[in-house]
Amino acid sequence: MYEFLDRRVTSLDRGGRFLIWAMRSWVAAASTNTCRARVIAPAFGKYGMLPALHPFLHMMAVFNRFALETFSFGKPDCNRVLEHEAIILAAVACQGSPAARSVPGTLALLLDEDHIAGVIDALARLGRALIAAELPPSS
Repeated sequence: MYEFLDRRVTSLDRGGRFLIWAMRSWVAAASTNTCRARVIAPAFGKYGMLPALHPFLHMMAVFNRFALETFSFGKPDCNRVLEHEAIILAAVACQGSPAARSVPGTLALLLDEDHIAGVIDALARLGRALIAAELPPSS
């Protein structure tokens, strides 16, 4: 789950950069009490990712509200992938592969157990949408 940690954002493929941008934009919008969907929906639409908008919003809201620790996200101009960004990026990137079996255990260390299944579903839906849009993140 740490293959993306401390990597330069500019070294990521388009899908990885998109997810980093989406996470950081969600956090920036939340910090100013701005509608998160309004901020990120245009980019999701531009890249054919609208089916993943709700799962992404749900996932981020759960991480924000039910995490067992405070998640850290970079500022929009930060060019390094931070720890929680790397974990989320890896969890999305491994969807559909045998490595996805490690996601529930990782999430159990980060989230209240009542919300793990919902996040796993959101990650799977996000991963499928990224594949359909030809934007699957890879390490």
